[in-house]
Amino acid sequence: MTGQKGAPQLDPDSLELAPGTEHQNLEGWAPVLGSDAEVLDALEKAFDYRGDVTITCKDGSVIEGYIFDRKTGTSLAQSWVRLFPKDSPEKRSIAYSEIAGLNFTGKDRAAGASWEAWVKKWNEKKLSGEKGFGLHPEALE
Repeated sequence: MTGQKGAPQLDPDSLELAPGTEHQNLEGWAPVLGSDAEVLDALEKAFDYRGDVTITCKDGSVIEGYIFDRKTGTSLAQSWVRLFPKDSPEKRSIAYSEIAGLNFTGKDRAAGASWEAWVKKWNEKKLSGEKGFGLHPEALE
């Protein structure tokens, strides 16, 4: 299928068959932070994680919280994460170069929350004859 001047046209039906992304279960993971690449990879995953992480700094301090922002600079010293600490209302910024350890300690709120998982639960309830269920979000606890 081509459009003006021979440019290919996209078929919207074929686009709807694109595979989704697989959600990696990181809950409880404590990555090795040896090389700069390992630090960058782990903190990128921590940014995408939908739960709290625990960061151990090189000075020995430990901060548990939710990472909501990050900036990747040209070096670890110029890269940082911003998080909401679990025990403080103040946001914190931590340079990647100051991070000695990282642990995915909080419950991953996105785990098992795919559309396919929701449809499977819906069908199981419907087939079992359960009553009173509908289109309501699950409680976050």
